[in-house]
Amino acid sequence: MPQSQAMLSPHADVVLDEKVKRHTISILVQNKFGAFNRIAGMFAAKGYNIDSLTVGPTEDETVSRMTIVARGDDQIIEQITKQLNKLIDIVKVIDLTFESFVDRELVLVKVHSTTETRPEIMQIAEIFRAKVVDISPRTLTLEATGSQQKVDAIIKMLKPFAIKEMARTGRVALKREFQGEV
Repeated sequence: MPQSQAMLSPHADVVLDEKVKRHTISILVQNKFGAFNRIAGMFAAKGYNIDSLTVGPTEDETVSRMTIVARGDDQIIEQITKQLNKLIDIVKVIDLTFESFVDRELVLVKVHSTTETRPEIMQIAEIFRAKVVDISPRTLTLEATGSQQKVDAIIKMLKPFAIKEMARTGRVALKREFQGEV
């Protein structure tokens, strides 16, 4: 598909079809037993795929924030939003896709290293502002945070050293408050 006919999302690492977009949906949900299962169950029952899902506490201990990344055309995302709003434990649903927002992912990567490769791996970590969080005679474990593109890039740079193990979070996101000029 020619790039001029495609949709580029500022928070996407790939060009998607004109109608199918990657949406970042922020959900505030009451901390009640079964709330997470009801939300995940709704996605499963309707056949909606989740690219990424994160859940964590907020400043209010009675409420958690879920950040879901899902793909779909405008009609599918509208259906998802309506279905989520019908669930009993939902406080608020916001599709951040067309808003200005800040997002981050975290990755822990355990990579094989030798005395010969360790300096090069450390240099990659420095370039990506990653931290060495564990070391052994045969491995280095790095922690990197940033946009999806940054996390993808460091993983790609570390692959030639043989990634032994990896754990990656989904996207967390908050809407930007300040929209003006400084």
